[in-house]
Amino acid sequence: MNSPGIREALLNRRMLICIFTGFASGMPLYLLISLVPAWLRSEGVGLAEIGFFALIGLPYTWKFVWSPFLDRYQLWLFTYSPGLRRSWMLGTQIALVICIAVLGFLDPETQLWPIAWLCLGIAFLSATQDIVLDAYRRQILPDNELGLGNSIHVNAYRLAGLVPGSLSLILSDILPWETVFVITGAFMLIGIALTLSIQEPKRSELHPTTLASSVTEPFREFISRQGVRQAGLILLFIFMYKLGDSMATALATPFYLDMGFSKTEIGSVAKFAALVPMIVGGMLGGILMIKIGINRALWLFGAVQIISILGFAVMARVGEGLWLLALVIGFEYLGVGLGTAAFIAFIFRVTNPVFAATQLALFTALTAVPRTLASSVTGVIVETVGWENFFYLCTLLAIPGMLLLLKVAPWNEEKSATVNSESPV
Repeated sequence: MNSPGIREALLNRRMLICIFTGFASGMPLYLLISLVPAWLRSEGVGLAEIGFFALIGLPYTWKFVWSPFLDRYQLWLFTYSPGLRRSWMLGTQIALVICIAVLGFLDPETQLWPIAWLCLGIAFLSATQDIVLDAYRRQILPDNELGLGNSIHVNAYRLAGLVPGSLSLILSDILPWETVFVITGAFMLIGIALTLSIQEPKRSELHPTTLASSVTEPFREFISRQGVRQAGLILLFIFMYKLGDSMATALATPFYLDMGFSKTEIGSVAKFAALVPMIVGGMLGGILMIKIGINRALWLFGAVQIISILGFAVMARVGEGLWLLALVIGFEYLGVGLGTAAFIAFIFRVTNPVFAATQLALFTALTAVPRTLASSVTGVIVETVGWENFFYLCTLLAIPGMLLLLKVAPWNEEKSATVNSESPV
């Protein structure tokens, strides 16, 4: 902690910005994966239907399709011209506030399809916001701050999950769902405050000047820099590394409900039990990445991530106990939080800031494929093999991603980024 590098990295405005980008990014996603399933389940919707609801996350897997448009064109809002990145941030955040508030006024028993379409719209807006938030963060973070900055971002990202996954669940026991969703949507005002308070980063001279170049150049640059074989291995690793825990947590809230816990218990015990491990573990992980590098962090944090999945299997076997619930969720947040922080830092390291929107959209879209497609059938798998066997399967699916580390992030080889951030602030 006394290292000048660590102290300087911790105490700067860039880390504060990462807190707000994480919160704004996590809010709509956790609404879709935590609050909406709990809402649907409490209103009598079946597990299979809730599982297929994961398909509304498809925009997260296809966001690279429209990301070049965001790299090239600015969104004009009325007479306010905030710049390329900030214009898209503001537009998506305003729309998210409105859509989330409207969601609760629909009836799951008679309007399941309208709910699905509105959730799809929220996912599209959220994915678009993620494109510009990731690009902005890559542009302002120097290479040596990628680990810590993204660790802070992940912490805030998961902290945002406590709003729809904890506060909103507790409120749903005493307030109508319409009010719950309005209150939840209002938390996106934090993202709007961020957008209005930050500066637009400077554009590089290499920034795409045509839509065609914004589509082709990011892919050409990545392949030419990494080589065809290594680029393919990196893309495969990005797809596989989070597969196991993405499936394990896809139906977490319905799992807790099926274990007999009330919504208030889930909100107050399960979610808050994750708060300390998430913050302490995430900050420790970010600091460790400065010391040990991203490669070794991927190995160590990935191992903890796999072990954390087995905690769900233990709970499925025991089936009761608030202390066990708190312990399992706390360790899961620690393991997955650490793994995610190192994983995102790796993705940012292989990205060129000049083409940040499109390259990061492609890479992060690959991480969303397991969560969206594989998670869409988790309800069917659980109803077929049971919760315990399902979590054992998730553990096995986490292993191939770890094996790919031998090629993309060897333990004793810390590959430096070949590009630098554009405008650290």
